[in-house]
Amino acid sequence: MLLAIDVGNTNLVFAVADSGTVKAQWRAATKAPRTADEYAVWLSQLMALEGFQPADIDEVVISSVVPRALADLRTLCRKYFHCEPLVVGENAELGIGIRIDRPAEAGADRLVNAIAAHVTYGGPLIVLDSGTATTFDIVSAAGDFEGGVIAPGMNLSLEALHMAAASLPIVAIERPAQVIGKGTVAAMQSGVYWGYVGLIEGVVGRIKAEYGAPMTVVATGGLVPLFSDATSAIDHVDPDLTIKGLLEIHRRSQAAGA
Repeated sequence: MLLAIDVGNTNLVFAVADSGTVKAQWRAATKAPRTADEYAVWLSQLMALEGFQPADIDEVVISSVVPRALADLRTLCRKYFHCEPLVVGENAELGIGIRIDRPAEAGADRLVNAIAAHVTYGGPLIVLDSGTATTFDIVSAAGDFEGGVIAPGMNLSLEALHMAAASLPIVAIERPAQVIGKGTVAAMQSGVYWGYVGLIEGVVGRIKAEYGAPMTVVATGGLVPLFSDATSAIDHVDPDLTIKGLLEIHRRSQAAGA
């Protein structure tokens, strides 16, 4: 069986797949550093709850945007799963062109999402990923990664607002009942929420105008359910896009003999 690991700035996602089908999935916070042994204890307990054990895993594929986590995850694979992992950006076969000035700068998560979105929805595409950062990535009709836009995420914006203005509290992100806030908390929630919707609509509109061709917009990331029904700019919501991309990269790497 295959273990797919997606390491983001906020969360890690582990997914067990068999023959291209995800059988179980778990999420943990990335912020707390963990050793390979700690990962093994945490993961083995969750696997056991779903009827799996470490011996069931014989292959691993990893996408990581957090370099400090990669070494311990590599040790986890070698020590507990007795295999050398496929790592996006190192020894994994992507099968796409990276059409930007410095291809090495393209984030692993952005490339994985681009692959999954193109396989699932065709192209050209705008792939919106809402997490620690908000990214808008361009995927051509042929499936190549053509760059994009990076903006602060919703939580990051709220934290920055609180840190820069001592009198402003930390508030939860939620859709406000009305745009005009009648208090500080309501005003902050409205500003972040509707400002974020405005960001999506504005950036998507400008990308489409500049690209000059019809584009499908696919959204993923933990915050997408908060705003997906508040705008018509999003065509598809796919919360499992990154894991789908990792499974496709594993398939391509097998086919290429990687």
